[in-house]
Amino acid sequence: MSEGEIRGHCMEIDRCNQRGGRMLSIIDLIDAGTVSVELAAYALAAIRQGASFLVGAVPGGAGKTTVMGALLNFVPDDVQLRPADGLPAIEAAARSREPRCCCICHEIGRGPYYAYLWGDELRAFFDLPPAGHMIATNLHADTYEQARDQICGDNGVSEAALRRMNLMLFLSVRGGFRARRRIAAVWESDGEADHRRIFSADRPDAPIAPTPLVTPDALAAARATVERLRADGARTIEDARAAIVRPA
Repeated sequence: MSEGEIRGHCMEIDRCNQRGGRMLSIIDLIDAGTVSVELAAYALAAIRQGASFLVGAVPGGAGKTTVMGALLNFVPDDVQLRPADGLPAIEAAARSREPRCCCICHEIGRGPYYAYLWGDELRAFFDLPPAGHMIATNLHADTYEQARDQICGDNGVSEAALRRMNLMLFLSVRGGFRARRRIAAVWESDGEADHRRIFSADRPDAPIAPTPLVTPDALAAARATVERLRADGARTIEDARAAIVRPA
């Protein structure tokens, strides 16, 4: 990717920023204890292969958008980030398979906010993966069950479409002013089978076993990339993206 393409990619991530300051990179999240090295490697391996994902947490300010932004840096080199800012944009993406894109719903929710989706728009959003595109979003849910109820129950998204959201990551927030934020659970589907939990904060440092989405070789390569990012000090999302798309 060129410098201009990297800047454009990171500018789209920055558009998700609701609270000011710079968007945090995966290295920031590792250093903060939000994500382990092993989990970062798993997410990198899965998303680099085209996995769609969502991040959930009930409280506002829990870090959903921050985690989503860091993970958006993992999309394949040939995938463009685009906001899912309404039904016309979603339908236009569905009609075109080139270029591939990762459509971003800034939040699953009601209201006249930029790239918030609900109802018909959300159902159309979940229908994008069969057209070859990725989708990414966040929502107010602490558990897989809460997310499923909100997406399928409240919005009428089909179970088959829900399974196309390959990764669901849920944050927990504990403490007061200096609250600790960390990924509490991760659920995976290969797009066909029901989701299953593949990570729990009860065992944050336990190795993640190979899954239908992530082979041992892919996980090992991603782990090496994450360790290289840490060694190189790739702190900003721009530096992290450049290091990911231009491997040493």
